[in-house]
Amino acid sequence: MCPRFADSAAPSRPLFVVDEEALETWRSGRTEAEMAWLDATGFAAGLGEFQLLPGPDGTVAGAVAGHGTAAARARGRFHLAAVAGRLPEGAWHLDTALTGADLEAEALGLLLSGYRFDRYRAQSAAPRASFKAPAGVDPALLEAMAAGEVLTRDLINTPASDMGPEALEEAVAALAAAHGATLEAIRGEALLARNFPMIHAVGRAAAQLPRLLDLHWGTAGPRLTLVGKGVCFDTGGLNVKPGSSMGLMKKDMGGAATVLGLASTIMTLGLPLRLRVLIPAVENSIAGNAMRPQDILTARNGLTVEINNTDAEGRLVLADALAYAAEEETDALISMATLTGAARVAVGPDIAPFYTGDETVAGALAQAGGLWADPVWRMPFHAPYEAMIEPGIADLDNAPKGGFAGSITAALFLRRFVGETRYTHFDIYGWQPSDAPARPKGGVGQGARAILGALPGILPGGRAEGPGL
Repeated sequence: MCPRFADSAAPSRPLFVVDEEALETWRSGRTEAEMAWLDATGFAAGLGEFQLLPGPDGTVAGAVAGHGTAAARARGRFHLAAVAGRLPEGAWHLDTALTGADLEAEALGLLLSGYRFDRYRAQSAAPRASFKAPAGVDPALLEAMAAGEVLTRDLINTPASDMGPEALEEAVAALAAAHGATLEAIRGEALLARNFPMIHAVGRAAAQLPRLLDLHWGTAGPRLTLVGKGVCFDTGGLNVKPGSSMGLMKKDMGGAATVLGLASTIMTLGLPLRLRVLIPAVENSIAGNAMRPQDILTARNGLTVEINNTDAEGRLVLADALAYAAEEETDALISMATLTGAARVAVGPDIAPFYTGDETVAGALAQAGGLWADPVWRMPFHAPYEAMIEPGIADLDNAPKGGFAGSITAALFLRRFVGETRYTHFDIYGWQPSDAPARPKGGVGQGARAILGALPGILPGGRAEGPGL
């Protein structure tokens, strides 16, 4: 699926968007027959209310969607996507007073409203309504955002039987080929020869070889490096997860899926930057050669790590990848990972917490997240907790005991591998637990639109040449 707006020249019907305060003004412009119909159906423009409007010949002439009040809208996002599926097939256009970020967010939601993961269904979904790009938005930007999000969702939703390290590499290779990027894959024993010992240790017990995928794109402009956790399935290793916790572990490569969706958007838009994407792709499996609790591993940068829980493997593979990323000059290094349950306890499934020591980056992300309906929240690199990740027998502990501040200590662990590089870390969930407008239950991207919108503040030079940035 590649979300697209309808042809601007195609005949279309109006979808009127009316909030409660403007209802009477809007009604005054309707025909007597339409007002009688609205009275008979009790339409009051409450958020989520919807009515088709009949034409004089008995056909559907248009539709109206209630947009409620500002207070009601603040309790959700992509509200028009909730009514998109109720419209008859064909092209539609918005008739609305919305402008700016509100209009862009609703238009993006309409593009995403048609998303369905139907790879394993015998029949595809029925045709749905399509929408023209509203005046005042950048269609190319929104379509690129939506396409990146669809890639992220498809990768997460695909089960590990079809999305192991090999298939993830194939997906990255296809993305690279589509945009003229280069890709290097370091696999199996070559990881040891090239000094990626922790990626190898985590993935060596799986049937498919562990690997590090390294994509480069662009030849000029500031440098942006993205690192995504690509644990294609996580059994927990020898500290095996209970079944209730293992059920969603196909999504443990959600960080990789999200940075790939963001990379797709950046490359599609042709933004003037040099992009690098690093993905350690592994399965955390159980076999005779699996890493053990109390093992001590030596990371790429020479730090030793005591393994106190084999289920805290994501930070291990990220550590080698981050150390490698920091060896090359970059203007911004951003990691994304489905890393800790503690982050979900702290902010729930809908918000992507991030860590940075840079006030400019933090402000840019917070502003862009609000503009692009991509909620993010800054968490602290709290230095006094550093002692919690120092076990004594080794430099670092991969799973501090006590249960406190799990997301913060994981972020502090990762920061040990980036040196002086300007670094930001996202601890995302990557999953929509129940159906919501433009977000059906299943895999979902988090933080990518916030990063995209924040690039002028993150990268040097106040770059503003990119569409919508």
